Amino acid sequence: MPDLDTPAQTEHRIGWLTLLFGFAAAAVAAALHHNLWSAGLAIGTILGWLNFRWLKRAVDALVIVSTAQEGREQPKVPATTYLAALFRYGLLGLTVYVIFVVLHVPLGSLILGFCALAAAAIVASVWEILYPA
Repeated sequence: MPDLDTPAQTEHRIGWLTLLFGFAAAAVAAALHHNLWSAGLAIGTILGWLNFRWLKRAVDALVIVSTAQEGREQPKVPATTYLAALFRYGLLGLTVYVIFVVLHVPLGSLILGFCALAAAAIVASVWEILYPA
């Protein structure tokens, strides 16, 4: 693995910790024979991970656009950037709705699976505090 700078390492760490925490919780739920909760945790984890990846891509695009327009009084952000953010939230909402209605997965399990992202971000932040580059 190439030597990454600290922000890239942290982003990478958040990504794999999200999957680790969420799938570990899903495995525990499956071991306790709560299959719908296990499915919800796994699906929520995947949605949280996708949301993180898409958000990272959107922020990277904004940084590129704003640095390209450095020195302008009012930099212009392409409308597609805003549309992509709306599409992301709409797609996540629609996916949760369809999964909840069609698969009858408990909504709480989806939300807890999505929270794996928050847990991963907290752990990655503590890691950065304890082991600064």
